Amino acid sequence: MRDLAPRLPSSPGFWRSPLRGPWFTSVLGLVLLVGITVLFVTGLLSYAAYNPDLSPVNDKTPDKGILGFYLFDWPTDPPWLYRLTQGVHVTLGLVLIPVLLAKLWSVVPRLFTLPPARSLAHALERISLLLLVGGALFEFVTGVLNIQLDYLFPGSFYPLHFYGAWVFFAAFVAHAVLKAPAALRNVRRMRAGDVREPDDGLRSPRPDAPTVSRRGALWTVGGASLLLFATSAGRSFDGAARATALLAPHGGAEPGSGPNGFQVNKTAAYAGIHGAETREEAWRLVVVGRTGTVRLSRADLLRLPLHSAALPIACVEGWSTSDQWWRGVRLRDLAALAGFDGDPPDVLVESLQRRGAFRHGALRANQVADPRSLLALYVNGETLSPDHGYPARIIVPAAPGVLNTKWVARMTFGGLG
Repeated sequence: MRDLAPRLPSSPGFWRSPLRGPWFTSVLGLVLLVGITVLFVTGLLSYAAYNPDLSPVNDKTPDKGILGFYLFDWPTDPPWLYRLTQGVHVTLGLVLIPVLLAKLWSVVPRLFTLPPARSLAHALERISLLLLVGGALFEFVTGVLNIQLDYLFPGSFYPLHFYGAWVFFAAFVAHAVLKAPAALRNVRRMRAGDVREPDDGLRSPRPDAPTVSRRGALWTVGGASLLLFATSAGRSFDGAARATALLAPHGGAEPGSGPNGFQVNKTAAYAGIHGAETREEAWRLVVVGRTGTVRLSRADLLRLPLHSAALPIACVEGWSTSDQWWRGVRLRDLAALAGFDGDPPDVLVESLQRRGAFRHGALRANQVADPRSLLALYVNGETLSPDHGYPARIIVPAAPGVLNTKWVARMTFGGLG
């Protein structure tokens, strides 16, 4: 009679690949150990860059409790800091996808092992494994969708990715503590020339004939990661490198040419900005502070001292621009108009944009005080285009793009911290 057991995923004979084994899994696991740790750290840095404790408008993660900690106020130096940390976070996340998929494939027999729980300790291990696999898939899928600006998941990306990251990383740490020593032993054993592998349930008792070696399989995984790097990392650079970012929504050619011909996330049309409200005779900037309210036209702003700064724009999706030359009024000078002649306070900036998660944003006092922080009126020697925030926009060194508010209508200094 024909043996039916191998047809069941719970049978060791069902999984026939000769590639599976402790050494192959261990190498992938050690790569993920380093890579996911860097992902988590850069993710925390991105969270800190939003000044989450400054104002509820910046933080989209309600009821976060103790998970909302961060260790320092986000600095303005170096001005490319967020461009670097978020570029690493997003690009590394893409590069690790083939490694993650190969790792999950290598351990898939364990997911079907029967009985599902042999003891309480084994049951806890299986639960942590479920959280690890589910958390990894959730974080990587939502991250990729956010990069592509495809918000197919219910709710806001920010709380989903934030809470998912903590669940995933907690399970990841627990798994690493249990498995990292064995993984290191397996790799050292193979490097020492000991080809014997412990029986941990990964190797098939009835393997098929190999079509590729394990080292060849690792080279394939590495090649896939390199391909993803080559087709996505260009979003963080300029010139010819940008055209290589085929998988990035902000890769390829810039939107137009001329001084305003650099990347934007939201156009004026998308944000619902109407030309009638941005005309010079209609638009006024409302500045609120210690001494009351001041209303300034664009002509009034142009009569104030103007300053220039070369700063990039970097967004949470991982894309960034090179330094653009911005010219406008220093934020600290606007704070002085509002009655803060000494050290300027925090500020809440509100946009003409009526809908959207970041139609307003808060900036910390150190950001307001930086002489490069501007209410920009010009970019690269030309008046701002509507898509870049005409008649005025915020530009702050090292701040996430969404905090560089466009189409500014109101600025309220003080009372946020």
